[in-house]
Amino acid sequence: MKYISKFIALFAIGMMATACTENETAELSAPLEVSTPSVSAISATSAVVSVTATGSHITSRGICYSTSANPTINDIKVPGSQANMTLMLHSLSKSTTYYVRGYAQTDNNVVYSEEVNFTTLAKESTSDLDDWVAPAYPDDYRSVSSWEKRSQWNLGNVHDPSVMKADDGYYYMYCTDAGFGDPQAGHGHFHARRSANLVDWEYLGATMPNTPAWVMDKLNEIRKNMGLGNSTANPNDYGYWAPCVRKVKSGLYRMYYSIVVPGTIDGANTWSERAFIGMMETADPASNIWEDKGFVITNYSDKELNYKVAPDDWTNCYFKYNAIDPTFVITPEGQHWLIYGSWHSGFAAVQLNPETGKTIVDPLPNPWGAENEVAYGKQIWTRQAGNRWQASEGPEVVYHDGYYYLFMAYDALEIPYNTRVMRSATIDGTYTGNETVLTHPYKFANNQGWVGISHCAVFNDGNGNWYYASQQRFPVGYDDWAPNAVMLGGVRSIQWTSSGWPVVMPERYAAVPQVAITKEEIVGTWEHIDLGYQYGVMKESTTMTFAADGSITDGIWKGGTWSFDASTNTLTANGVELKVQRECDWEATPRKHTIVYSGINNSKSYWGKKN
Repeated sequence: MKYISKFIALFAIGMMATACTENETAELSAPLEVSTPSVSAISATSAVVSVTATGSHITSRGICYSTSANPTINDIKVPGSQANMTLMLHSLSKSTTYYVRGYAQTDNNVVYSEEVNFTTLAKESTSDLDDWVAPAYPDDYRSVSSWEKRSQWNLGNVHDPSVMKADDGYYYMYCTDAGFGDPQAGHGHFHARRSANLVDWEYLGATMPNTPAWVMDKLNEIRKNMGLGNSTANPNDYGYWAPCVRKVKSGLYRMYYSIVVPGTIDGANTWSERAFIGMMETADPASNIWEDKGFVITNYSDKELNYKVAPDDWTNCYFKYNAIDPTFVITPEGQHWLIYGSWHSGFAAVQLNPETGKTIVDPLPNPWGAENEVAYGKQIWTRQAGNRWQASEGPEVVYHDGYYYLFMAYDALEIPYNTRVMRSATIDGTYTGNETVLTHPYKFANNQGWVGISHCAVFNDGNGNWYYASQQRFPVGYDDWAPNAVMLGGVRSIQWTSSGWPVVMPERYAAVPQVAITKEEIVGTWEHIDLGYQYGVMKESTTMTFAADGSITDGIWKGGTWSFDASTNTLTANGVELKVQRECDWEATPRKHTIVYSGINNSKSYWGKKN
């Protein structure tokens, strides 16, 4: 009967198709038409483009733009969902001519509009600053933290973020499976969101719908080689941690992710079970459809099979390298590298095959034994030589102006968490510096303050603007809840000092127009924070006053002097170089724009905010 029913259904569909009128047939085969774009609201860093794209069988439409004539969808593109589109271009360069075309695409064809061009302004105007509107979303997002309200999360429930800018002009963020009340449980893993302006984030869903079977298969393969039986771990109890996402080239993006298997290697008084780093790929992050490519690397031990170490015997832990917290780097020469590790002896770097995204040595040998260590990488940094258990994790490596910068998380997660940075002229070390503190638990006036600010993503917009993203948490005692439970994502701007070191701005990024700052605006009272390292201490702001005559008349630098170089937005106060820019005063009621500074001296940072 089911075959007869199927035949009748197909026959009915065929009759319906032949019954289409001539008008309906014409509509189904309407040609692609794209209007000439119009450009408005041009500023120094943004513009609004309106365009219409119609026709049948359209799979995507929008605008594409470039600093060269005749842009295509292989350049920067901003997609739209309707026939009539008004789209915002963000993060443009000042005094730059851009060429824009609308496009409509089917499975077999792309049609472009006539080209228009526009030139961004040389600088932001005061009217842009007057028109700026502060972000409205609350820092305390508990009221919308449930799964049913995920469309309202914005940066709520963000932990260990990784951020990249894609070809479509959007920034994509991916993170650890964690959140207030664990709302993601049962809804897949490594959840995604995107933003066009780094302020307003759209939740997209999980990138990994189900646990890949290769994890247990690979674990049992290794256990067999260790002389052990199959694992009894439940995949529902796996940990899904710290993805790292990068654009490899146009049309290819890779995500390296961590999966941690719970339990111990072989019962009581044996070390914890191993972790794995896997990899997924997509051609289009907007689709949020990723293809899993399987195993990349696992924990390496230099102790042969001597895994009979109690799980709380930290100084004798079995593994040398812990296969979590990956960061992926493509060097200017085109080499691909994976840096990974957490707590166990520091971080390792292993070279990858650019074609496959897997290790150069593939398949890898057994993950133990001195003769096999090189296949699992080279130790590039350790917090304390010879220490098998050290409070450092979350490596993030980026290349900037001749150096590779290694950002890392220090100390316990709940309160003390802070960010340090080192650098090296080569990707595999040696990384040197004074382990400068970039972020630290802190508190400006009229606010509860923030802790747990680390395990960061560092990324740029392709136009020389750099950013830092991490989770941040409310401090102990706020509203009587556990501070680890509420994880709000924070994006902050990075500036680079004259000596080439990064500094992180104290206030979160809010797309405040960067109208030129004058010396006269520096004069006045500031809130100043000394971020010198103190374990588990929230550093609170004190008052600092800059007088019009260049003297410092109040605060810990009282008696010193200051000067301001408007051409580089550099404030030199008491001999310390401070980078200055406009940001949002998130502590004010209502929120407003203000001026902030950040600088480093003697391995610690200084933060400031104009009152």
